[in-house]
Amino acid sequence: MNHPDLIAHHEALANHTLYNKIRSLDELKVFMETHVFAVWDFMSLLKRLQKDITCVELPWRPSPYPKETVRLINEIVLGEESDKDLEGKACDHFTLYLHAMNDVGADPSRLLSFMSDLNYEQWCTKAEHDFVKFNIDLSLHGKIHEVAAAFFFGREKLIPDMFTSILGDLSKNLDQKAQESFPNMRYYLARHIEIDGGEHSHAASDCLQSLCGNDEKKWEEARAAGVQSLKLRSALWDEVEKKIVSKS
Repeated sequence: MNHPDLIAHHEALANHTLYNKIRSLDELKVFMETHVFAVWDFMSLLKRLQKDITCVELPWRPSPYPKETVRLINEIVLGEESDKDLEGKACDHFTLYLHAMNDVGADPSRLLSFMSDLNYEQWCTKAEHDFVKFNIDLSLHGKIHEVAAAFFFGREKLIPDMFTSILGDLSKNLDQKAQESFPNMRYYLARHIEIDGGEHSHAASDCLQSLCGNDEKKWEEARAAGVQSLKLRSALWDEVEKKIVSKS
């Protein structure tokens, strides 16, 4: 689906002015302390897809979905939940991001506290609240093709372009000493550019195609979910950019 709304929001996020505002480790910390919320809620979208498309119940039964779609979802789960870290050890991407935060002294406590009680008002900013609540509510209650659309348009298709911009601006704006202080963040970004720019993005696209088929109503609902996901990400980045500018 190449709807003008999806293209416009995608391109705006791929080139958001926030990325060029990250010119110090302190500004990188500000970014990471909000971005970690998106790293975390990503897995709820993926796990909903796995729950509905594959079989995770007992007794096991074959999935009614196409075998290729089942395989694609399981491959994405494997890559996100059981990848390798910098030392070649098994590691999920959320834990890898926490390692990256630790490298630069970013504080994950708001997100970790939120995970324990899901109290949006106490732990989340306005944009964090809106972004995370949309994704969690969609994961819990949305139609499966809407979840797949938010996952594809708002994550797998977007992330390679977005992270390429972030990594490029970090390389341009921070000195060599600063760049050497966040090896896990550099690895996290590069790893997602690699896998989401290739196999995962294609898998998510094929999954969405399989779920919507030739049903125009499903495609329209998928488009709406994708656009909303991108809009809320844009609002999240706008908020982080304002924080950084206000501190400079």
